Amino acid sequence: MIERDFTGESEMHAVLKTGGKQYRVQSGETILVEKYPAEVGDNIELGPLLLIQDDEKMVIDAEQLKDSKAICQVLRQDRAKKIIVFKKKRRKNYRKTQGHRQSFTRLKVLEIISGQTKTAEVPQSTGTDDTAVGLG
Repeated sequence: MIERDFTGESEMHAVLKTGGKQYRVQSGETILVEKYPAEVGDNIELGPLLLIQDDEKMVIDAEQLKDSKAICQVLRQDRAKKIIVFKKKRRKNYRKTQGHRQSFTRLKVLEIISGQTKTAEVPQSTGTDDTAVGLG
């Protein structure tokens, strides 16, 4: 789930890939991704980006995007709500119940860097936002 906090006037979007999934992000957004090995409060770089789009143009060329990255701050390491996995084979007296909690990392996109120029920066905030939902 992505939560948008539009504090800038720029409409720059980027597509980044982490944990085998792709996310469309903007500066200031809070996203939930698969567990990422970092401490709470750390700034991490995710890149190279797969796509960058602003008001005027869209860049999808891998050669132009090889130096692009998204700077994100780790807000939280947590686990989603428990789901119940129930397996049954009829007429064989086979029943199996398991529980599963998926680990996730909540990231805030601070800025998107496109190759040699820095774009769409968002000021740091001290509070954490717990209203984004996802993974459970």
